[in-house]
Amino acid sequence: MEPRFVIRQIDEVGPDIARLVVDAPRVARHGRAGQFVIVRPSGDSERIPLTICDADPDAGTITLVVQAIGGTTTEIKAMDAGGAFSDILGPLGLPTEIESFGTCVVVAGGVGVAIVLPVAKALAEAGNRVIGVVGARDADHLILVDEMSDVCDEVLLATEDGSAGTHGFVTDVLGSVVDSHYVDRVLTAGPIPMMRAVGELTRPYGTPTIASLNPIMVDGTGMCGGCRVTVGGETLFACIDGPEFDAHTVDFISLQKRNEAYHTFEACRLRDAREELDA
Repeated sequence: MEPRFVIRQIDEVGPDIARLVVDAPRVARHGRAGQFVIVRPSGDSERIPLTICDADPDAGTITLVVQAIGGTTTEIKAMDAGGAFSDILGPLGLPTEIESFGTCVVVAGGVGVAIVLPVAKALAEAGNRVIGVVGARDADHLILVDEMSDVCDEVLLATEDGSAGTHGFVTDVLGSVVDSHYVDRVLTAGPIPMMRAVGELTRPYGTPTIASLNPIMVDGTGMCGGCRVTVGGETLFACIDGPEFDAHTVDFISLQKRNEAYHTFEACRLRDAREELDA
């Protein structure tokens, strides 16, 4: 039987960051901005969630972006064009709420830009003015900037070492934006401390702010309970109630603690994956 989820193209877009175009016609037809898939590169791999960065319903392909920071992501990045995923499940999660809000700012840190890119595109198509704020540790880790520029009215950059854009964090740039523009909506994706900081920055302005959360996730259907998050004092599941939530009501501290609980296991899995690839 011919593989179903064949990799048509894979290219490196940053240090240890790959973009893959994969056959997944049903997902390509039905996926919307903000949704994700659960993938396994091989039959004995762990299941991990990846955002649908782009989709081409005519070609039957979806685009995924992965950073090799764990065992499974390292395994995926080592795959070649012509290879195939064991399985891809999706589209999962609730789509982003897209309306004509007015001026929207999408704020991304690191590979979070792969999450906000389809949202920025959908917001622009709905008639919004869209400002992109993209941050990374340095210029080499700024990814998909050209793609963001294609769909945003303006893209502002920040790097921690000052090698591109503003020398500082995305919140430094966002602060200038909300001080100089009336902003109707903010959406953010990236590291947990960054999303928390974005929510705290916009809170005094009363600006609706949405965070795309990244908890540990296994099945993506609400059965395992691994992706539970606390929002407004209520326990919800990111895979079926999200992944997007009101950033002003998310308990980011508990979210970070839950994600850190698996760091030792993930480090061991990453070591094993690298040893297998080097063998």
